[in-house]
Amino acid sequence: MSATPPLFLSFKHNSTRGGTEVIKCKAAVAWESNKPLVIEEIEVAPPEANEIRVKIVTTGLCHTDLYQLYDNKHPDALPTVLGHEGAGIVESVGPGVTEFQPGDKVIPLPISQCGECRFCKSGRSNHCDEGCLTPKHSFTCRGKKVYQFMGTSTFSEYTVVHKNDLAKIDAAAPLDKVFLFGCAVSTGYGAAINSAQVTPGSTCAVFGLGAVGLAAVMGCRNAGAKKIFAVDINPDKFDRAKALGATDTINPKDYDKPVSQVLADLTNGGVDFSIECTGNVEVMRSAFEACVKGWGVSVVVGYTDLHDFASRPAQLISGRTWKGSLWGGYRPKDGVADLGKALLAKRLNLEEFISHKMTLNEVNDAIELMKKGQWYASSLFIIHDL
Repeated sequence: MSATPPLFLSFKHNSTRGGTEVIKCKAAVAWESNKPLVIEEIEVAPPEANEIRVKIVTTGLCHTDLYQLYDNKHPDALPTVLGHEGAGIVESVGPGVTEFQPGDKVIPLPISQCGECRFCKSGRSNHCDEGCLTPKHSFTCRGKKVYQFMGTSTFSEYTVVHKNDLAKIDAAAPLDKVFLFGCAVSTGYGAAINSAQVTPGSTCAVFGLGAVGLAAVMGCRNAGAKKIFAVDINPDKFDRAKALGATDTINPKDYDKPVSQVLADLTNGGVDFSIECTGNVEVMRSAFEACVKGWGVSVVVGYTDLHDFASRPAQLISGRTWKGSLWGGYRPKDGVADLGKALLAKRLNLEEFISHKMTLNEVNDAIELMKKGQWYASSLFIIHDL
């Protein structure tokens, strides 16, 4: 994620304002699978009970957005406005909302934290019975209902979010950076800190150096790992990985044996922790088998539901642990607050995640860059009145 300078998504609104009025604004609409997004004027309804309308300031392009666009098994969920990694400012609140006020800086969340369900009360998980609470009647375009992706839809100048799917961020937090807390940094950094629980002096390997993988590298470094192997088939990403804490880089294409064996040879039997950030089931297996027997922990972060993954039972019986991580294991509202504090304390370096800055009108160009492997971080920004 290093070669190309950042490229911002920026535009001005032409919108009707008011907490009780419909707002007309610009958004990138996916009308069909496997087709370019279309820049449209949409209508955004005022917030209903327990909802907040947010003026989106910045947003990132994440591979999950592409997954929805190109591997969508549910065409009835179209048309939709994609985007789930954003930051903005509260424009208005609906009845029953007391936690947020107009003017608050906020991060829309792709998972909920209701505070009341079995999972929220357990303290053992960041799952929530609410899942993702998508407002039902917020977007229309050309007289048709438009669905909200993951309850957020940050590829719009305005969106409506349920109060359980929104986190407040410190007023001093820079919105041109903290949008990454909506997905990439929380997911990767938390996978190292919360899910793997990387220990000081340990050896780690991170597979896949997109924004999530880079955040995992940063998490391993901040947890005190002494050796961090950054693994990717694109060597252009290695400089950013090193800037975030990688001590060694490995391109599997440079070897005539499995990368798991390469890592085992370099670490006297395997790494203590591995974190997979690609969504490729073969890489998941490689990452797992790169762990040392006896205590090695491998965390699956990359998402797919298109393929099964597998390894031999002996790999588990010998003492390795294979586990998954959702949104970095953070309870989302609490996690955003913690990450905001870490940023303001200068423990997080978000500059390295910004590979391109583009306008909303260039969103399809950004998608093509990501498809071609030339997009190194989820750093497509919508800049609005920053």
